[in-house]
Amino acid sequence: MKKEKNQDPLKVAITGTLDLHDYNPNDIKPLILEYLYQCQQKGLSHGRIIHGKGIGTLRDIVHSILKKHKDVCSFGICPPTAGGWGATFFTLKLMEQI
Repeated sequence: MKKEKNQDPLKVAITGTLDLHDYNPNDIKPLILEYLYQCQQKGLSHGRIIHGKGIGTLRDIVHSILKKHKDVCSFGICPPTAGGWGATFFTLKLMEQI
């Protein structure tokens, strides 16, 4: 996946937290799908996606992707201490559960 044409592929640390602030909106869906896959590969079953508060468009996109993903067990708005309505938590099935 590339941030812009003619750039090197993006390198995203797989820590369980994905911050979408610096990414092109056109890259969001493949980025999230790959991030969830990589979390599973690393054995991370919980995490969060930071989408910002704004008007909720990016949050809606994130929720739509998570809702349709076959390996997402649950998701929702983070508690205030973890970003509140500017971030979404997720729970994944681990590879051995699939």
